[in-house]
Amino acid sequence: MVVEEEQVQVGIIVVSHADYGSAILRTAEFILGQQSDCCSISVDVAHEVSTTVRRLTDAAQRLDKGAGVIILTDMFGGTPTNLALSLLATHKVEVVTGVNLPMLLKVFTSRTHPLDELAHIAGDAGAKGIVVAGSMLRNKNHEKTETHGDKVG
Repeated sequence: MVVEEEQVQVGIIVVSHADYGSAILRTAEFILGQQSDCCSISVDVAHEVSTTVRRLTDAAQRLDKGAGVIILTDMFGGTPTNLALSLLATHKVEVVTGVNLPMLLKVFTSRTHPLDELAHIAGDAGAKGIVVAGSMLRNKNHEKTETHGDKVG
C-alpha cells in the first residue's frame, strides 16, 4: 500500500488597515470553506506598533510549517506593508501588496507551490481580478458588431 505524502502548505497572513483583512478572509472562507494555517492582523491607531509587530512575528512563526508564509497586505507604502516587510530578513516570508478577493482565493487554492512562485501567482491573480467591467463589455459588444456586421434587410 502506497501512502501519499501530504504537501506542506504555505501559511497565509492578511495584514490590513482596520477590519479589511478579517472581512476578506471571512469572505474567502465563505466561498471555499474553512481554511487552515491562516489569519488576519489589523493595523489601527488603537494598537501600539510594537504590539502589532509582535503579533505578526508570532503568526509567522506559528503558521510556517516548513513552506514559509505569504503575507498579503492592503497597499504598498502603508503601515501594514511596512510592518510586514520588517519580517523579510528574519523569517521565511514573502510580502504581496494590494490584496483583493481574486488574489486571496488563488492563494488558498495554490498554496502547495513554492513560496516565491506563489507570490507571483498571487500578484498575477490580483491584477487580473481588476476589471473595468463596463468598458470591457462595451468593447466585446463592439467587437461582435464588427465581426458579424450589422445586416439590415
